Amino acid sequence: MPSPGTLYTVSAPSGAGKTSLVNALTRQCPNLLVSISHTTRRPRPGEQDGVNYHFVSEEAFLAMLERAEFLEHARVFGNLYGTSSIWVDEQLASGNDVILEIDWQGAQQARRLRPDTRAIFIVPPSREVLLQRLRSRGQDDPATIAKRMDEAVEEMSHYVESDYLVVNQDFEQALAGLCAIVASERLRTTRQELELKEVLEGLLS
Repeated sequence: MPSPGTLYTVSAPSGAGKTSLVNALTRQCPNLLVSISHTTRRPRPGEQDGVNYHFVSEEAFLAMLERAEFLEHARVFGNLYGTSSIWVDEQLASGNDVILEIDWQGAQQARRLRPDTRAIFIVPPSREVLLQRLRSRGQDDPATIAKRMDEAVEEMSHYVESDYLVVNQDFEQALAGLCAIVASERLRTTRQELELKEVLEGLLS
């Protein structure tokens, strides 16, 4: 019988490389899934329902919220976003590990409802590197970049609430660190007892 999976939250300031690392991590680790959030915002060009987000009306979202179906939720720039607790619980019960790519507020909400959640925080090696990464995107004007830097400092101050801290200076090293976290969590005795029930019974009989 599979043991219940582990729920992870992964938080980071904009520009720290969180999404690229999480995508690479899920390619390397079987049975590790990224939660797809529900949102009331309209799909952007190229986005697909059920792939990038579950796009729902505000009425449908609020009805789910009233039924307490979200593990966490927030309103961002007028749009609602949330993580389905039903889907997460189903995946964990089937033995899959689940990642929530989320900010620190969402990570706090998830942990209040599921205290066994493992929180991972990713930071850049320095402010200078983060600023360079934000500039290299070529998407924002100087004022927007300055605002993002201020937001990043506020976000990074919450690293103390995490269980694991990963510095993304070298991508491959940061990825190896994330893989080690997943591997170590899967080797916890409480999880292995269920996975290796027959082996342990044979050894101790």
